[in-house]
Amino acid sequence: MKIVLHARQAHLADDFKVIVEEKLQSMDRFSVTIERVEVEVIHEGNPRQGKLSHRVILTSHGSGPLLRAQAAAFNDVAAFDLAIKNFELQIRKSHEKSKDVKHESLRKKAVSE
Repeated sequence: MKIVLHARQAHLADDFKVIVEEKLQSMDRFSVTIERVEVEVIHEGNPRQGKLSHRVILTSHGSGPLLRAQAAAFNDVAAFDLAIKNFELQIRKSHEKSKDVKHESLRKKAVSE
């Protein structure tokens, strides 16, 4: 999985890239095909937006479904944590939909036995 970081009007911490790579690589446990994930960090310069001044947007690209999650918080790591939770829920739903589930009724089971 390729990870692309975009920072708009924001200075990213040195360990932010390591945190992003670590958490996004853990999403490989689901069997959803994702070739590239774009992580966009936007900083709002307005001082009245202090609690929600950093916004993180995650967008996946690939042969699997298009997934997009965003969150806002007081710093970039906290916003990323909120966004990755939403992203993981979407991946999990997509993974569960793709499972092969056989829906056999009890009548058909009783007749075949």
